[in-house]
This record gives sequence, structure tokens and C-alpha cells, in this order.
Amino acid sequence: MEFGVGAVVDGKVTGITKFGAFVALPEGKSGLVHISEIAYSYVNEVSDHLHEGQEVKVKIIGIDQANRINLSIKQVEPPPQRAPRPQGGGGQRFNGGSRPHQNSAPRPMGFVRQAPKEPTDFEDRLKQFMQSSDSKLSELRYIEKKGGNRRGGGRR
Repeated sequence: MEFGVGAVVDGKVTGITKFGAFVALPEGKSGLVHISEIAYSYVNEVSDHLHEGQEVKVKIIGIDQANRINLSIKQVEPPPQRAPRPQGGGGQRFNGGSRPHQNSAPRPMGFVRQAPKEPTDFEDRLKQFMQSSDSKLSELRYIEKKGGNRRGGGRR
């Protein structure tokens, strides 16, 4: 049997820890499914999803220098479809107010809507935060390189 990265094999859960589960594989090998690779949803307790003796289908996602095998249960199946976002004025903004509906006519296919002024979902807020953070770091590095001190105190 081929134990290369990307192979999908059957195994049996042999141990549960707070950080994942150990799985016995064919040919006497074993591997670890990290808690982050158990399910697409948040996993607080491994024992809520797996139990010892359970048969599982796992994908080999890595083999390190010490020949330890890293496994994934969630990568065996495609990710679940996200629920479609409601269109129109029924959605809620992050600050709790309702968003006015600009145009009730359906948009033609291929039309790309401009990004809203305020981020409306987590990815947009994260992107905005990262851009702001990078900008601030660049400014601080520039000030350090110049040898200036923002507080006006300088070294003596």
C-alpha cells in the first residue's frame, strides 16, 4: 500500500488526546489527526467527534523527517457549501443597523459590485485590519530608520 502524501486510507482511532486523535493505519503504521483536521466546523472536544475503535477514512497530508504521518479527516470530503447571503435590505450591518436596499433589479451575470464603504463580513474586516496594520508598521519602521522619535523626547 502506498503511504504518500495525498493518499486516502482506512484507519481505526486508537487514542484521543486534547490536541487530536491517533489512528492505526494498514501495515502497522499510525498517524495523528490534529484537532484542526477533524471537521470543517469548530472542534472544542475531540471526543465530541471521534471515539476509540471508530473506523475512519483519512487523507495523508504530511510525513515529516521522523516519518510521523499527519492525517486529515475533513479533507477526505469536500468542504460544505456556505449558506447563500440574503440579498436586499433584509441583511444586518455589523453595527446593528439595517442596510438600505439600493437597487431591487437583479444584477446581470459577470457584474462585479464595488466593495462597500464599511466591511460587512469577517474577511473584509480582516483585510481592512491587515492593510491598516501594515501601513502603521511601515510608518514606524520609517521613523525608526530616520532616527526620529514621535514623542519629541530624543536621546540624551
